[in-house]
Amino acid sequence: MYTSSLQQNFLAELHVELANTRRVLERAPFEQADYKPHPKSMTLWQLATHVVDLLAFKTLFLQADARDFLDPNAPKPGPKPTSKEGLLARFDQYSATLKQALQASDDEQLTHNFKLHRGEQVIFERPKGTAIRIMGLNHSIHHRGQLTVYLRLLDIPIPGLYGPSADEKG
Repeated sequence: MYTSSLQQNFLAELHVELANTRRVLERAPFEQADYKPHPKSMTLWQLATHVVDLLAFKTLFLQADARDFLDPNAPKPGPKPTSKEGLLARFDQYSATLKQALQASDDEQLTHNFKLHRGEQVIFERPKGTAIRIMGLNHSIHHRGQLTVYLRLLDIPIPGLYGPSADEKG
C-alpha cells in the first residue's frame, strides 16, 4: 500500500521483491552450478550468490555512511554457500537483517548521503534512499532477470513474478 513514508514504501516493495527473488533462487539447479550462457557471463552459481550477497550491501546503505572497497576491515560476505539449501538459508538470513535495518530506519535517515568509493575514487554519493533504490533494488532485479534467462536456457520453468509466466499459464 502506498503511504507518504519513504521507509514504508521501501518495506512494501522489498516484501514483494524478496518473495519474487526467493522463488527464482529456489529453481536454480545446483547440479548445473557451472553453467554460463557465454564465456563473459558469470556461472549460474556466481550469479545466484551475487543476487543473495547484494542483500548485505543494501543493509550497509542503512547502517553506514560510506564504504571503501579498498578497506581490508570492511565487512564481507562469508564463504560461498556450497548447496542450494545453504544459499537459501543465507538469503533468508540476509533478508531478515535487511528488513530489520529498514524497519529501524526512518525517512529522515534515508535522506542522509551514502558514499561508495575505492580509495580516493568516488563511485557514487547519493541519499541512502536513492542508493537503496538504484544500487539495491534495481541492481538486484537486474541480476534476478539475468538468472531467469539462465533458467530459461536450461529449460527450467520460470516462476511468475508480476503475474503468471509462460510456464504457469494454463
